[in-house]
Amino acid sequence: MHQILVVEDDDGIALPLLRTLDREGYAVERVATGAAGLERAARGDVDLVVLDLGLPDIDGLEVCRQLRTDGYDNGILILTARGGELDRVVGLDVGADDYLSKPFGLAEFLARARALLRRTTRRGGAAVAPAESPNPGLRVDPRARRVWVDEDEVALTSKEFDLLALLDSERGQVLSRERLMDEVWDENWFGSTKTLDVTMGRLRQKLDDSRAPARIVTVRGVGFRLEAG
Repeated sequence: MHQILVVEDDDGIALPLLRTLDREGYAVERVATGAAGLERAARGDVDLVVLDLGLPDIDGLEVCRQLRTDGYDNGILILTARGGELDRVVGLDVGADDYLSKPFGLAEFLARARALLRRTTRRGGAAVAPAESPNPGLRVDPRARRVWVDEDEVALTSKEFDLLALLDSERGQVLSRERLMDEVWDENWFGSTKTLDVTMGRLRQKLDDSRAPARIVTVRGVGFRLEAG
């Protein structure tokens, strides 16, 4: 059973979400502040965080950023009345996987939540040794969902890992934007392809910061490839 954490202070929004998620068979908890959300997520076993931006104590964008800094790498779905494109890009840039503007329909909310949960794989149990790779400096292990540069592990969000694993599986080959969107966000994705660009930008930065001996190259008008560099 998937565990969903709703971080929302407005009862008018939170209570219908809780009823809907419970009716769909999910285990669901609700907290009303950003601090409480960070504390609950830190205890583990949360597969999806549904996060309001207008919280009474901490701005939701800062909560999202802190979740990623603390190592939470499962889905984050932002709920907000801020519907501008810049706000959506900022939300995705700090680590959110999806963005839903208020008011929204419960059917659309459930479709987005299901799409994110399908991509969620919990980490647990004993560590799995990294898989062999054509480039020993960058090792991607799809089974353990872990990435290493030399002996150092690189912390990635769920979507960042899915993109890197797909590119690594056909290293040197160009993968189209359409294929990346279909396989990482799947056919039920409702949002803009700008999400791909923002997530790819974060992934590139993390590879650069870790001095990975590989780079993601943009093939204009087609897609992306992973190559040594």
